[in-house]
Amino acid sequence: MFDRALKILFLAAEMAPFAQTGGLADVAESLPKALSTLNHGTGAEHDVRVAIPRYKQIGEAGYLVDFPVDIAGRSTTAVIRTRSVTAAYRDLQRQVPVYLVDNYHYFNRDRMYMFPDEAERFTFFCRAVLEMLPRLDWQPDIIHCNDWQTGPVPLLLKTAYVSDPFYRAVGTVFTIHNLEYQGNFPKETLRVLGLGEEFFTPEKIEFYGAVSFMKAGILYGDVVNTVSRTYAREIQSAELGEGMDGVLRVRSGDLYGIVNGIDYGEFDPRTDPHVYRNYDPSDLSGKRENKGALQKEMGLPVRDVPVLGIVSRLVGQKGLDLILDAGAELMREDVQFMVVGSGDPYFEKMLKSIENSFPEQVRVSIGFNPTLAQRVYAGSDMFLMPSRFEPCGLGQLIAMRYGTLPIVRSTGGLADTVHDYDPATGFGNGFAFEEYTAGAFLATVQRALRLFREEPAAWATLVRRVMALDNSWARSGVEYLHLYYEALRKHAGAAGTGLRGWPVRE
Repeated sequence: MFDRALKILFLAAEMAPFAQTGGLADVAESLPKALSTLNHGTGAEHDVRVAIPRYKQIGEAGYLVDFPVDIAGRSTTAVIRTRSVTAAYRDLQRQVPVYLVDNYHYFNRDRMYMFPDEAERFTFFCRAVLEMLPRLDWQPDIIHCNDWQTGPVPLLLKTAYVSDPFYRAVGTVFTIHNLEYQGNFPKETLRVLGLGEEFFTPEKIEFYGAVSFMKAGILYGDVVNTVSRTYAREIQSAELGEGMDGVLRVRSGDLYGIVNGIDYGEFDPRTDPHVYRNYDPSDLSGKRENKGALQKEMGLPVRDVPVLGIVSRLVGQKGLDLILDAGAELMREDVQFMVVGSGDPYFEKMLKSIENSFPEQVRVSIGFNPTLAQRVYAGSDMFLMPSRFEPCGLGQLIAMRYGTLPIVRSTGGLADTVHDYDPATGFGNGFAFEEYTAGAFLATVQRALRLFREEPAAWATLVRRVMALDNSWARSGVEYLHLYYEALRKHAGAAGTGLRGWPVRE
């Protein structure tokens, strides 16, 4: 199917289980693991490696090499350390090396992000990764960059490193996980990047008076992708383009969408050690036992009522305002409502106020509790994701894996993965609405509740259907391999043109 095995370097600002604030860390762990177990006719496995910063919370790691890196006219030391993660697929096991870019000044801090010198920190990371490669005598075919923190890599390869033969054949993929976070910094950041003022133009990396790392990745990556086909279309619109829609329309011929997967070894109701009782589609009694045990652990009455679950960052993007607006009406439906997550203090406070108003129906657990999260996925009947926008979403995929039916707004990856149930035809795998209003959300929940209460056999059929779906990385990983070969083709086609910035048109 593919020409040859590839050497792939995956770059991200975070990676589970070492350092995590969101879904990117899960992708940075699970996609490289999946890729390392795919060969698809090449006769050899792909050589997949990952590089992330070594933050303070990351433990001991083996030493590989150290060297100076020039940043803003001064030299600072990068120390490369190493760990690994194990990829397992059927009888196959692989170790995926993880390079940890260490520097006490930039990364030995009590949190991972939100510092005044973010531009300098992540420019250092990007330069250190590129300088690391020849010192390790390892030349990747593809560098897969993720989000704004890695946006300088495609830019640097086509500027500072363009004449170095070591990097000449290296293609790049730039993935947008969430366009809302762009890495926009003052004009002085050009000096940090080692670039002149000729790059501070709308055709290059200037963005409304700032230097944009996200724009750098979009313009200079050989191909650009995001984490669902619908989101790839949406971000080319003024409504969801976050000001980048014009840039993305220029690159529309090189813009792709691939839905994320989940690790089916980690998220498996048959073997998950965190749930109360393991189960599979052939016997759903175990799911009912999980529901009762979850009610008991959360301190709610153990009753046969619909349980609605949320596992999420508690931020405006997730449609929490719709839930708050519909909350009182929803509670009149005789349901129980369970939330696990943290985020915006406003939403934390408001959800807690609903718990105080309905103590027999609502429980809100503030904080990141992975064990409780797994139990909510397994013990709930329905999973709520009424997002304002959602590049991909992992929650709905995990929920379906555990037989919990998603209720979503049709946007981004939710539109690509959840199809509204039609009782007349039996088509669908969840419940979806389009209009971003509390009324549309509430009506969709009420449709789901009617099916749950009035047609238990149809509900059970739907539960078994979603548990049988393949939302694993085995599917999405193959799509990424196609994307890597496309990036190499485009990179070879653009070589020697002298163009920098706007993509070559074929």
